[in-house]
Amino acid sequence: MASTTAMFTGLSGLIANARSLDVIGNNIANVNTTAYKSSRLMFSTALSRTFSLGSEPTQEQGGTNPGQIGLGVSVAGTQRNFTGGTISPTGDPRDLAIEGEGFFIVGRGDQTLFTRAGAFRQNSLNELVTISGERVKGFGVDEEFNIVPGRLVDLSIPIGTMTIAEATRNVRFTGNLNSGGDLATQGSVLTFGALALFGGAPPDVNSLLVQVEDPAAPGNPLFAEGQTIEVRGVEKGSRLLPPASLAVTAASTLQDLLDFLTEALGISTEAGANPDGRMPGATLDPATGVITLVGNTGSINDLDIDLSDIRVLDAAGNIVRQPLTPTKVASADGESVRTTFVVFDSLGTPLDVDVTMVLEGRGDAGTTWRYYIESAEAAGVALAAATGVVQFDPFGQIAGAADAQVMIDRTGTGAVSPLAFTLSFASESDRVTALASSRSTLAATYQDGSPLGTLSAYAVGPDGTIVGAFDNGLMRTLGQIAMAKFANPEGLVDEGANLFSVGPNSGPAVVTTAGELGTGRIVSGALELSNVELSQEFINLILASTGYSAASRVITTTDQLFQQLLVLGR
Repeated sequence: MASTTAMFTGLSGLIANARSLDVIGNNIANVNTTAYKSSRLMFSTALSRTFSLGSEPTQEQGGTNPGQIGLGVSVAGTQRNFTGGTISPTGDPRDLAIEGEGFFIVGRGDQTLFTRAGAFRQNSLNELVTISGERVKGFGVDEEFNIVPGRLVDLSIPIGTMTIAEATRNVRFTGNLNSGGDLATQGSVLTFGALALFGGAPPDVNSLLVQVEDPAAPGNPLFAEGQTIEVRGVEKGSRLLPPASLAVTAASTLQDLLDFLTEALGISTEAGANPDGRMPGATLDPATGVITLVGNTGSINDLDIDLSDIRVLDAAGNIVRQPLTPTKVASADGESVRTTFVVFDSLGTPLDVDVTMVLEGRGDAGTTWRYYIESAEAAGVALAAATGVVQFDPFGQIAGAADAQVMIDRTGTGAVSPLAFTLSFASESDRVTALASSRSTLAATYQDGSPLGTLSAYAVGPDGTIVGAFDNGLMRTLGQIAMAKFANPEGLVDEGANLFSVGPNSGPAVVTTAGELGTGRIVSGALELSNVELSQEFINLILASTGYSAASRVITTTDQLFQQLLVLGR
């Protein structure tokens, strides 16, 4: 007779296949969803009604199998397919795709979520966020732009607002110094007429400036308190020296004037006496009151001072007189070359620096060249910054130390002081030689450091490192995108909006970076497409539809049997 069990069995088939249609429909609907992972519904048999458990074979009987009638089908569960989808280029560097098994880590308030959809953008706070507003997590950087691992932070890329400047640390040179040039024998020698104190006695270095008598107007001081001694227009080789000034006070001495002239003219006194025995710098003969100025060697260090180049100004800046009358006794000589390059302090301020090379010695061991380094940007009056020697062997190659350490005083500028950097005359890529030539050449080929720059663009590397490009040419690491790996990604709970949360069977998130622990690499300028296979889904759709129709046929057939049974009772 007709059975209600068959009807409920058919009903279970309708329900199970209807749920299968739900899953298939969802897959098809998300065929264009970024990084969507398809699912499939798994069936299992329901409980069976057992008539007999069967019997084992005996000598008289061969044994029987269990007698059971199934009670229909049930939904065993769903399985998500985490196979990677096709990587599709978008051309937008903000789009990121994962080629591997990792997940991006994002935050929504205090909740940590995970996603494979990398269509990230920046919000009004320059934070990197998902399309639904979750903040992307990663590792930040310290003050030196080194990645700080282990602590997740919200990643920020402040394009247009982040600025950076970098102090120079290294400068490289190339060129050839003419080893066959003339040896340096002397520096410039200039004298300035005889000075006398009131009463006619010659002064000494401790004499006050206000006690020096004006030879052109006896009875009047040559210098008066409140005036300024200015040096302007002096030429050193082919270079015009920057102006410098010394305020005259009641306590100013002739030694102050001598020091001022030495510093303002960039005369280095660290190298000791010139080959002719004269000591560089300004000195005073206490017997005659004559000031003698001795410059450094090298024809390019030759000083040219006119009468009008040293002047006295009143408080209003008007010229009062030319206090010193120069007489040139000797000119600087020796093969030499000078070049100017730019360095940057910690605030990004550009500073001009001059380096001069002078042929100081020649022998069987090679040639010796002395460098003089000057900068008008140093705090105070002094131009000279450093001096030293570089030794070249008989083959014209640098022998021994090839670097010069330079420090420029930046006191009062707000920058780190002193600005310290290294001049390299021999490196892997550039080298200064000393071979016979028609003339010496020298040029700076490289200097690090940079002026003020603003973050203008960024890019993400395969390991998730975010590198920012500044408009001053600098490239700096801004952070690193973090990745998560799960022992069982199918155990994640779908939270919608392409987001997942940790599930009871997913295992905890292992936080790492791209390329580690099987997370895969990050592809910039691309997105991961849905992994839905439409052809397979259409086949599954046909099978589910067929199963649904067949289950409904069971119910229809059972109903017909019930109708026939009712006819018998009439």
